[in-house]
Amino acid sequence: MLLEVAGLSSFYGRIQALYEVSLSVESGELVALVGGNGAGKTTLLRTLSGVQPAGAGRVVFDGEDITHLAPEDRVRRGIVQVPEGRQVFAPLAIEDNLQLGGYLRSRAERDEVIERVYEMFPALRERRRQPAGTLSGGQQQMLAIGRALMAKPRLLLLDEPSMGLAPLLVAEIMRTAAGLKKAGVTLLLVEQNATAALEIADRGYVLETGRIVLSDTGAELLANDRVKAAYLGL
Repeated sequence: MLLEVAGLSSFYGRIQALYEVSLSVESGELVALVGGNGAGKTTLLRTLSGVQPAGAGRVVFDGEDITHLAPEDRVRRGIVQVPEGRQVFAPLAIEDNLQLGGYLRSRAERDEVIERVYEMFPALRERRRQPAGTLSGGQQQMLAIGRALMAKPRLLLLDEPSMGLAPLLVAEIMRTAAGLKKAGVTLLLVEQNATAALEIADRGYVLETGRIVLSDTGAELLANDRVKAAYLGL
């Protein structure tokens, strides 16, 4: 098991956002976490990456308790997050954005990985000297994923990658996520678009008001009447 989360709670001041969340991700899996707005999905990812402190519970990564480890130390161990809303550095060139993603890696490693990123996203190579802010929303999402890959993640946390994108681009981003899994990257995918996420997921969890309420294979959750009614509009 690469990631094990047990009884995880988190707070914003006196407001509790996560209630004893438990989940796991095996090495090589693509696990989806779905739920509506305000369910706590982003808070969970922020807690896993160390940006948001854990109030209770444990986060174990590759057998090591990292519950109170600093974010940069989690990156060193291979936990890398693609944030909600992409959050690229708009004035900086595309290539500079990518290089920043690999700041903990050697120059040789960065040179190696950036070539793989450009092979995956040819449009980024073509425009690598242009400011990131000139990219379309879909291209910015590709840049955000590419920037995360520069850190050579063992676990990639994808936060709402389809947000604000047209359906064709959503399908492309999901193909990218599935392709990363095939390439050996383990993913925890947070998505409000439950159909798109569960269609490519090995397993999935449903989060409601800070609590895990369902878990199963992606296919079984897609067929679940409760999930259909609440998240698939069926």
